[in-house]
Amino acid sequence: MTSTGSVTASWLRPIPPGAAPHLVRAGHLGHAGRRLGDLVQGRPPGVTGSQWSAAGRASLDLVVCAAGTGLPRFAVRFTAPAPDGSPARRAERLTDAVCAAVGLPLLRVESPTLGGTEQVRRFVEYVLDARAYTDGTDPDSGDAVGFRDIIGRLPDGRRGPVNDLGALARAEAVEAYVAGRIADPILRGLHVRWTDGPAEGWAWAEVRPGHCLLERVRLTARGLDCGVDPGRLAEDLAVVALGERLRDLGGNAPALLERAELRGRVRALAARRDSFDGGFAFDHLCAD
Repeated sequence: MTSTGSVTASWLRPIPPGAAPHLVRAGHLGHAGRRLGDLVQGRPPGVTGSQWSAAGRASLDLVVCAAGTGLPRFAVRFTAPAPDGSPARRAERLTDAVCAAVGLPLLRVESPTLGGTEQVRRFVEYVLDARAYTDGTDPDSGDAVGFRDIIGRLPDGRRGPVNDLGALARAEAVEAYVAGRIADPILRGLHVRWTDGPAEGWAWAEVRPGHCLLERVRLTARGLDCGVDPGRLAEDLAVVALGERLRDLGGNAPALLERAELRGRVRALAARRDSFDGGFAFDHLCAD
């Protein structure tokens, strides 16, 4: 069974059954736009009054509850990237600390592109489906296929991993290449998982010869098994974000990286291998 992260009933407050859910999936209900303070019964130990006042105002995009009891099982928050040491980063750390104190796993996605209501809902549905699949899979079976590796028919008619969140974006990139809107039909990427930290996914497309559009996503899953390797999930989300950017090429001129600069960034990241938990996985940059 996958871990849900223990829910401390003495601190977490059930969401009343009369509240209309934004999502119903796999024995869970999802409620949108809740504040952290609304879910907690009083200030938890080890949290100061000022810390609690600030963290309690944190908005959670979706709170996933057990359908039978209404008790929160985990929460999801999409945010824009924030520099280390910034007030926004400090606020996120404070939110993490309070969630940990009350036993509420928090799944955070940091992306400058993702975060719309429907994107959040589809992402949570994906995580719930992956967790349900993993719960029904014997981990000791050598024949077990991971949720992300299930093969079926893709949106463009080919066969491939149907639970790749970026499958639609990859198919659309081929169409954009055929139409002459981008220089290469293949969306490439990498992912890493920082030791005791978040997973990070990169995805890029060569939009003009020698010039690439890059998207990066950081995924933090504290106390929660997503049913899919967090690194692969972060990379798939980066592909989704890249697909969003590629659809808007005609309206806005994107900031492109020279391929040499992108290579340098990848090499700099690879040089930090000692900081990785689980290795460094990437698709090769296209050759000169």
